[in-house]
Amino acid sequence: MTQDTQTLDTAAVSDYLRDKLDGFDRPVEARKFQGGQSNPTFLLKTVAGNYVLRRKPPGQLLKSAHAVDREFRVQRALQDTDVPVARMYVLCEDDDVIGSMFYIMDHVPGRNFHEPTMKDEDNATRQAVITDMNRVLAALHDVDLTAVGLSDYGPEGHYIERQVGRWSKQYEASETEEIGDMNRLMDRLAEEMPDDDGQRTLVHGDYRIDNMIFDAQAPKCRAVLDWELSTLGHPYADLASVIMQWQLPAGSEGRGLGGVNRTDLGLPSDSEFIAAYCGRRGIDHIDNFGFYVGFCFFRMAAIIQGVLKRALDGNASNPERAIKVGAYVPVFAQMGLAAFDR
Repeated sequence: MTQDTQTLDTAAVSDYLRDKLDGFDRPVEARKFQGGQSNPTFLLKTVAGNYVLRRKPPGQLLKSAHAVDREFRVQRALQDTDVPVARMYVLCEDDDVIGSMFYIMDHVPGRNFHEPTMKDEDNATRQAVITDMNRVLAALHDVDLTAVGLSDYGPEGHYIERQVGRWSKQYEASETEEIGDMNRLMDRLAEEMPDDDGQRTLVHGDYRIDNMIFDAQAPKCRAVLDWELSTLGHPYADLASVIMQWQLPAGSEGRGLGGVNRTDLGLPSDSEFIAAYCGRRGIDHIDNFGFYVGFCFFRMAAIIQGVLKRALDGNASNPERAIKVGAYVPVFAQMGLAAFDR
């Protein structure tokens, strides 16, 4: 059955939050953010100021997907670290309030760059934004897990191997047609899996420029968003996620840097971005980096296959865009295979 992901029962939200947060004792206005395909997100306007509500989609979901409770926990834990995040207020685990779990966080005003070309900015701003993106990524991987209470945020063991297993199962559960390149990519990941080198840090899972809010007046990140895929794992997966995104075509669809003359735009090459990250973290070099990029293409293909399946089932946050995005699964699989040989 089709579930409504476009509207919000503001009366139910207000009743729940009236004695928990300022501003909910008066009428509340809600507007859905149209970006993103995972957890429906709404701007809430109250007499006391603006908040953001992020919820699980209603309906039948894949196991462990849309973990808004984990999003809430990790962002609250990072509140006083060098990783900028929105302030967390309330987590509602009672599905009966609006039909699914949700949380309330601060609304962080600022700029969100939809794609890394940042076409309306000058070269100095582009360079500074990417530099800060690099800084935040290194800071994320240097978080003291014990100090912030996240040492149990993910299981022990080989992160990449575990992720390949998890997303292979998720992909197969949401498969709508057989894609040969996707099967070959899963096989190659299993065959060329590197040994576990013992690195275990907090990882975001979908680190890219459109999941960041930057200050309106300066090229400084104010908040990293969309922590649904975060866990404890291998930091190179996050780094490779940035490089994967940049391989995609430039423009509103691919939102990458494919075919772009980066020098003309003041943007770094892949190797320059990787070197800057390694410098910040004291790393000499990274072996077999193409494997990690291939892994990221695989995981993203599995994710957008799930988006497509939800659209076909009537549960997508933005159904029209979900179907369009889902058509890229074969492309991601092909690019994942190519990444191994770059």
